[in-house]
Amino acid sequence: MIYQVYVRSFLDSTGDGVGDLAGVRAGLPYLKKLGVDGIWLSPFYPSPQHDHGYDVADYCDVDPLFGDLAEFDLLVGAARRLGIKVLLDIVPNHCSSEHPWFREALAAPPGSPARARFHFADGRGPDGSEPPNNWHSMFGGPAWSRVTEPDGRPGQWYLHMFAPEQPDWNWRNPEIAAEFDRILRFWLDRGIDGFRIDVAAGLFKHPELPDSDDPEADARTRDSVNPLAWNQPEVHDVWRRWRSMCEEYTERDGFERLLVGEVSVPTAREHAQYVRPDELHQAFFFDLLSAPWDPDAFQKVISEAMQDIAGTGSTVTWVLNNHDQVRTVTRYGEPATEASGLGAARARAAALLMLALPGAAYIYQGEELGLPEVVDLPDDVLTDPIFRRTGSRARIRDGCRVPLPWSGQASPFGFTPGVESAKPWLPQPEYFAEYATDRALADTRSFWHLYRDGLQLRAALPQLGEGTLRWLDSPPGVLAFTRGDDLVCAVNFGTAPTPAPVSGTPLLASGPCAPGVLSGSTAAWWIRS
Repeated sequence: MIYQVYVRSFLDSTGDGVGDLAGVRAGLPYLKKLGVDGIWLSPFYPSPQHDHGYDVADYCDVDPLFGDLAEFDLLVGAARRLGIKVLLDIVPNHCSSEHPWFREALAAPPGSPARARFHFADGRGPDGSEPPNNWHSMFGGPAWSRVTEPDGRPGQWYLHMFAPEQPDWNWRNPEIAAEFDRILRFWLDRGIDGFRIDVAAGLFKHPELPDSDDPEADARTRDSVNPLAWNQPEVHDVWRRWRSMCEEYTERDGFERLLVGEVSVPTAREHAQYVRPDELHQAFFFDLLSAPWDPDAFQKVISEAMQDIAGTGSTVTWVLNNHDQVRTVTRYGEPATEASGLGAARARAAALLMLALPGAAYIYQGEELGLPEVVDLPDDVLTDPIFRRTGSRARIRDGCRVPLPWSGQASPFGFTPGVESAKPWLPQPEYFAEYATDRALADTRSFWHLYRDGLQLRAALPQLGEGTLRWLDSPPGVLAFTRGDDLVCAVNFGTAPTPAPVSGTPLLASGPCAPGVLSGSTAAWWIRS
């Protein structure tokens, strides 16, 4: 189980209101106590922070906002001593508009080798004033921006499937593959355990850059939908190349290097192509995250994953939350800010279900605290480029990125230890006091203890280590399956109690359950005699 650390919101060591690498290092004992196997760090590279580090200006350094390379090395060493793996977030689809190669491209003429590293094209219309095609950015508006040429005239356009400050690399240029080989080796040589790959179904675009039949699909769904811009067949050659490099380091150093991809594709069968034996080790299966709270929907996505993905020999990589999605407590129901609400009960049940499934599991920081989405942030503090480009709050991501509460009754809730007057980069609501980690650790009924107990059993029970899953007949509204011969997991998606599939007291339950009964909005595990 890997824990996603959104660095700027985890723990601040300097008092500037922004989390940093030293803060992550200070939080490692907390994560060890929780029982995680590894951490995935969000981008901490030098960046103008137009998209919170996913606009990378230098892939081989640390932004002073987060520390320096010496602090990074201390973090990796501390994690290794605790037996915690470290994965870095690598961003190969696009860079920052302040990256030296893009600045070189802006200063170079059309047709130059510098521009060939990106997607520059002449505009349409008699004066070239219209974009080269009709694609829209996932963050809203056209996916093209026009540049001013070195002589001062309006000139070519460049492609950015996200914000204008994030120009897309042209992976059909062999220079890009060579440069990322260098980048990966830089970090692998520093002893990291692998990479989480941003936009792993991206990189290559249709070579002719034609118009799309549905140009606004990406912006409408906030997902990689445009088939001309994503999931091109050539991308698989990149993952074979990276897999080979990781295996080289594994053989050299004696510990495995992991590649996990952010893969958003239409079907589980297409997803499975990314985790073939010579490609990525893992790829996030987002269908469970996007499934509505419904037993048939959950069973469908789990069955498809087990058939199409596990059939490749890879593990399925389950996820319920991340830094781009509304948190489960809010997504599954209201009231969003009450630990005893329906959304919280469903989120606890979903967590226990996920931890019982065959494969890998990733959790997002604060998920183990039961944090809800912060839905009432004022407009003047929002930083998401989606909001800046569209003026709409629909699908913005700031609400799941609010800094964690660690202790105390008032902001900054220990996020900036010893600096009570510090203001976190996003404001924490007063009700975060209910979710502080010190309070969660002291309450055996908390989300934190549910996750910790689930992870301990997941590591200890051999039934949860082997890969089979068999569905059981169950009453309407209940989903039940076995792992191994005798471990049963059942989830009651309804609100009324129902007979449990196994008699006796559960081994672990997401809420109170009398013997022989499965309460509403509850999941439980039993060992069947």
